[in-house]
Amino acid sequence: MLVLHYTGMKTADAALARLRDPAAKVSAHYLVDEDGTVVALVAEQHRAWHAGVSFWRGARGLNDRSIGIEIVNPGHEFGYRPFPAAQMAALRDLCQGILARHAIPPRNVVAHSDIAPDRKQDPGELFDWRWLAASGVGLWSDDFASPGNLPDDLAALGYDITARDVIMAFQRHFLPENLSGVADIPTRSRTAALRKLVS
Repeated sequence: MLVLHYTGMKTADAALARLRDPAAKVSAHYLVDEDGTVVALVAEQHRAWHAGVSFWRGARGLNDRSIGIEIVNPGHEFGYRPFPAAQMAALRDLCQGILARHAIPPRNVVAHSDIAPDRKQDPGELFDWRWLAASGVGLWSDDFASPGNLPDDLAALGYDITARDVIMAFQRHFLPENLSGVADIPTRSRTAALRKLVS
């Protein structure tokens, strides 16, 4: 799996210091700064402590089976803002390299909020998943299919359907213009379209 996060801290230096502090008990394999600088922190073959309590496609404790990338952004708490073009380009190149080295299917390129919807919002609704998927990184669809059974469709994609905020997590990733948190027709239709891609 490949899990994308934002740092959610006021500065890149603060985030990097925390990721390098053993006492913090948090780490990631890479950090991507807003200017496109990439910092390698943990070797890809080693576990990093980035996912926390998590679930995807029936698996829990995803630190054991994932590569984590922290993307510098202050996050919703400290002034959430769009991700600069230089940062996104560097992230794309980094992800493409990782995917060339590891057999990670598009459906397993996920947001932190996808795997921990009740705890996390990152990288959030301003992150351009559509653009990234067009570069071969992750899953995307602009289609709307005939609405199906939303819990079944979310589960088929990989989500923990017992999570309180699972619909909002889906919308942040796949329908960012519609952050209703409600199982409305656009959400059900987009989920059904995506399920067809993974069936």
